[in-house]
Amino acid sequence: MKPGHSVSAWRRFGRPAVILSAATLLLVGQAVAIDADKVPAPKRSASGLHLTAVEAAEMKQGAPGKVLFIDIRTRAEAMYVGMASPVDYLVPFLEFPELWEWSDSSNEFVQLSNTHFVQDVENRLARAGLSKDDAVVLICRSGIRSNHASGLLAQYGFKKAYTVIDGFEGDAAKDGERKGQRVVNGWKNANLPWSYKLVKDKMYLDDF
Repeated sequence: MKPGHSVSAWRRFGRPAVILSAATLLLVGQAVAIDADKVPAPKRSASGLHLTAVEAAEMKQGAPGKVLFIDIRTRAEAMYVGMASPVDYLVPFLEFPELWEWSDSSNEFVQLSNTHFVQDVENRLARAGLSKDDAVVLICRSGIRSNHASGLLAQYGFKKAYTVIDGFEGDAAKDGERKGQRVVNGWKNANLPWSYKLVKDKMYLDDF
């Protein structure tokens, strides 16, 4: 599916995606989320609110002015991997330090927590004319960071902090020719609109 196509043209599990109207979303509230017991433990948020990438796209399109959609990946990920087109803002939950450091225990570069994360989201919520009673949808690479971030927001009074459990890139295949590659699910694999072209007004330009 090419960028710019509406959710109504997307397909989920071999059938047309369900479109939720703004009125319906406001009425059902948390009922649009996946049951927590159906979410893998590593991706289960303390907020109790979980969506697939397709459901997040449906929610954002159904009530664009009442849903704040935030990409919480690093700035490098947004620049080199691309970004979901409907995202309102990029607000990293973790970020690479100025001098990168390797971790032998986790076999990856060290990332630092954004100590301003909650305040950053609050500021962007206010900028959008929304409150902590409105839906905030968080997306990362595969649903691990957004799990923790949505739980943190819930602790600070956000009533509808959702995590996208399959993220932007999706989960890695466990077997087959593409074993280890992120081809199972997620925003990109669902052919939802995204782009490498970044929009300055959406970017995180704050000091980390």
